[in-house]
Amino acid sequence: MNLQMFHKFNTKTKAIQVFLLSFLFILITLTSYAQEHKYTVVLDAGHGGHDPGNIGFKKYIEKDIALKIVLEVGKTLESNKNINVIYTRKTDVFVNLWERGNIANRADADLFVSIHCNAHHTNAYGAENWVLGASNKKNFEIAKRENSVILLEDNYKENYKGYDPKSPESFIGISLMTEEYLDQSLQLASIIQNNFTNKLKRKDRGVKQNAFVVLYQTYMPSILVETGFLSNKTEGTYLNSKNGQTKFANAISDGIKEYLKQVDINTVDNEVIEDNGFEVKKDIIFKVQIASGAKKLETKSYNFKGLKSVERVKVGNSYKYYYGKTSNYNDVLEYKKEVQKKGYTSAYIVAYKNGEKISVQKALKTP
Repeated sequence: MNLQMFHKFNTKTKAIQVFLLSFLFILITLTSYAQEHKYTVVLDAGHGGHDPGNIGFKKYIEKDIALKIVLEVGKTLESNKNINVIYTRKTDVFVNLWERGNIANRADADLFVSIHCNAHHTNAYGAENWVLGASNKKNFEIAKRENSVILLEDNYKENYKGYDPKSPESFIGISLMTEEYLDQSLQLASIIQNNFTNKLKRKDRGVKQNAFVVLYQTYMPSILVETGFLSNKTEGTYLNSKNGQTKFANAISDGIKEYLKQVDINTVDNEVIEDNGFEVKKDIIFKVQIASGAKKLETKSYNFKGLKSVERVKVGNSYKYYYGKTSNYNDVLEYKKEVQKKGYTSAYIVAYKNGEKISVQKALKTP
């Protein structure tokens, strides 16, 4: 080997060593960040005390079954040192809807999960998940039944500012509120719903939106889980069994852990790697998602705190709103800082490759 060849070989070797060391440093940083970050999850067992909730086949009682499932979910999550679990109730007591939301808000929780059991005058069966959103005529009766719990509370007119759970106008008011955490709520609900369908083989009744007061009170991603129908002989018996409660609890806790894992990836991508000099990514488009909701807003600057060129995209029955569009990751980080200064503190970066949404982590690894 001559001197010139040796020099080239030595240069390449050093470059590879620098690359490997840099990659190792990033990997260690990501792992360390994920391990140190702790999430707070509030688990809410529906009903309780003098409010039994639904009473199904053989007088199976919703408040009791919901509590047993919640305690199982909490037990599993508490085994993870990075998850702090708070319960709205751990015994058979009545907690008003206002206080359930306040418990989560005071704890500055990352998630609020309310667990229930369904019932119907037909032989309906299957599992479903709900997030806060517009209530249609069919869903109005469901929300009215759940929200009527407030009539059992002291001073409910004062706490809910005259809200009437029997009035369609009250539901319209809730539906028109800004749904800042809708996208994250849908993400969590979809993961748990997939677990119900694929792991538990339950009938898929889907992820739906409704004007539930208990979700309206919270300031974080929130869902209401309907595990199944107590009024159905087969499903009610399953839900009333230890085996059924454990299976549902595992499906819910696995879903929560998977959601938090995905949040970790986005958080790490957006906050830890930002100083490592990522530049233009071929075929990749980065945007900042600033809001989502059922209400269709004109993309005028006055609707978005002065931000211009906001993009609106319809997804199912909802709309997502994006700011910025670039192939340069450093630029999108600046867009994110800009919208956060405007007050969109929960805004986050999303990535697309050839028009298909991918994780930001995957986008950054793309050559």
